[in-house]
Amino acid sequence: MIIYFTALLLSILLPAGSQQAPVVTIEPRSASVRQGDTVSFRCQVQRGGQHVQLEWKRTNNQPLSDNVKIGPDGSVITFSSVQLVNQGTYRCLASSAQGRAQSVATLNVKHPPKARVTPSGPVQVQVGEPISMECRATGRPRPSISWLRVDHDHETMLSTVTSDAAAVVQVVSARAEDAGVYVCRASNSEGTSESRVELRVDGAIQGATFPQASISPAEMVAVEGQTVTLHCQASGFPTPTLSWSKLRAPLPWLHRIQGGSLILQNVGRQDSGQYICNATNIAGYVEATAQVEVETPPYATCLPDQLRVRAGELIRLQCLVHGSPPVHLQWSKVGGILPGSATWLERSSSQGNSALGPSESAPAGGHTSTCTYATVV
Repeated sequence: MIIYFTALLLSILLPAGSQQAPVVTIEPRSASVRQGDTVSFRCQVQRGGQHVQLEWKRTNNQPLSDNVKIGPDGSVITFSSVQLVNQGTYRCLASSAQGRAQSVATLNVKHPPKARVTPSGPVQVQVGEPISMECRATGRPRPSISWLRVDHDHETMLSTVTSDAAAVVQVVSARAEDAGVYVCRASNSEGTSESRVELRVDGAIQGATFPQASISPAEMVAVEGQTVTLHCQASGFPTPTLSWSKLRAPLPWLHRIQGGSLILQNVGRQDSGQYICNATNIAGYVEATAQVEVETPPYATCLPDQLRVRAGELIRLQCLVHGSPPVHLQWSKVGGILPGSATWLERSSSQGNSALGPSESAPAGGHTSTCTYATVV
């Protein structure tokens, strides 16, 4: 009875195992080939292999190109003399009475880059106008893009604003000397492509000269709360226009510009930094810089601030000074001089630290000691 039951169970399970839906894989999953090469993908049935029908399609459902052939059993797809239009993703569809399945493969076609410049030349601008020329390039592998300026046989590499597929050359204010031939060059392992554009700059004034600028003072140390004035002087023809900015920060809120001067009122430590005067005319622009450092005035604390002792006792007074270094510390006695037995020790730190004692003994009449301070400029 037990043997009969086991045989019956197997006769039920075995047919069920053959009813699985198909499972397929593709080898290789992806391929990168040059134009003109031949490449094949094979679709293999891993499970549910009885009476499985295979079919190849593009994932975008576009028809297969004329140079694509399918093998007799439908498992192999072959691309002869690969063209750029063959690039894309392909599906192997498997279907049977038990269900459907699919797997995908990607074909990448290597090809030389192609560069395209916007706007196309010649580009014509007026003196003082901004210039922006963009170069985009296609190709596989993804090409690198660079801009160059060509003067006779000499090439000068230009700084650009780059992204994944584009490079932009920008000029804030066009000058007469910016006119010339610019070249966008795109390169990858398959080759190099160039696109040239001519830039023309109109409206140059006869005799225009490049501006020159300077700031006085070029360096300044101020104390918190003071007013700082920076004077910018510029020369050039036509007369340059002046503007002020601060490096990596906005100008302080309490500022005003009077003529070519920048005035900073009630400065604080946060106003320290580099200030920039920009002088611009149709021939170009130039920057001059000045460094401003704002220091904190020192203040002192005596510990203890009051002390009552008996005659003959040793006393110790400590003076703590806060402020921008360097700081001088000095002890004095109000209405008199320090006793000859007094000694003081100055210890350097980020602020100031001075101690009076311990060899000083309190006089019989009692006295008051204070610490004074001065900042060395």
